[in-house]
Amino acid sequence: MDIFLIVISAIFVNNIVLAKFLGVCPFMGVSTKLETSFGMTGAVTFVMVIATTVTFLIQNYILVPFGIEFMQTIIFILVIASLVQLVEIVLKKVSPALYQALGIFLPLITTNCAVLGVAILAVGPADFSLIEAVVYAAANAVGFGLALATFAGLREHMELANIPKGMAGIPIAFVTAGLLALAFMGFAGIA
Repeated sequence: MDIFLIVISAIFVNNIVLAKFLGVCPFMGVSTKLETSFGMTGAVTFVMVIATTVTFLIQNYILVPFGIEFMQTIIFILVIASLVQLVEIVLKKVSPALYQALGIFLPLITTNCAVLGVAILAVGPADFSLIEAVVYAAANAVGFGLALATFAGLREHMELANIPKGMAGIPIAFVTAGLLALAFMGFAGIA
């Protein structure tokens, strides 16, 4: 598959959050401030790319040759959990403010189904090479970041809007997320 097509498809057409509905928990939880969304995007990008690389190698050089593909999900989760712990340790040392801002959502990357979903999709029916799998993971991380940053900007803007009391907070956030998903569906004819 063409690398350019993989990138465009992963970022816009098959956006991991808005089209496949994976990673909705951090999408809704960290999208209240634009600054926090950038930090989460960086952490998810690192974990997603490294996890996909490692899991691709494990799948093709350990699980498939030994006929233990049924262990895929648990092995992938263990790899992702280990990488998140690494990110947590590094962020705590390098950027304590970002570590505090991400709060509970940083350990939630461990259970972020977007990271696991991309790792599984990269080794699944798409039949990617290692380079294509890494590009696919990076493009999905960019798509996740684009959706998260756009949504965070919209939510910051909505704080200044006069929203009816019954729609304030989470209800208007879900409506906005739905409209954002519809906007991204407009790219469906591209790839």
